[in-house]
Amino acid sequence: MIIFYGERMNTIIDEFWQALDSLAASSEVVIDRPKGTAHPNYTDFIYKVDYGYLKNTSSMDGGGIDVWIGSGDKKIDAIMCIVDLTKRDSEIKILMGCTEEEKQIIVQTHNRTPYMKGILIRR
Repeated sequence: MIIFYGERMNTIIDEFWQALDSLAASSEVVIDRPKGTAHPNYTDFIYKVDYGYLKNTSSMDGGGIDVWIGSGDKKIDAIMCIVDLTKRDSEIKILMGCTEEEKQIIVQTHNRTPYMKGILIRR
């Protein structure tokens, strides 16, 4: 196992966020589930924050990389790492411009059932 500490780890972390910034900057954000709308398959689930994807990207589920779009400046400020036991997959979801309240809503959204769990990683 390779473990990085100190300055090398800081460089790796910075490069990760820069790569996400580059990907987002070169992609169109499509909001296909605006705040206040119902999930297409689970009509009792209402989105409390805008949700969409980065066009012309791909994620584990075969769709575009998912994004939560908050009410603040549209900069990447965190990611959610998700494990979905129903679909038997995992993926990340990018958070852009989310307030602390919106981040908490997103964390609760991804942890509301025993079948999906997620952790928030702040920038």
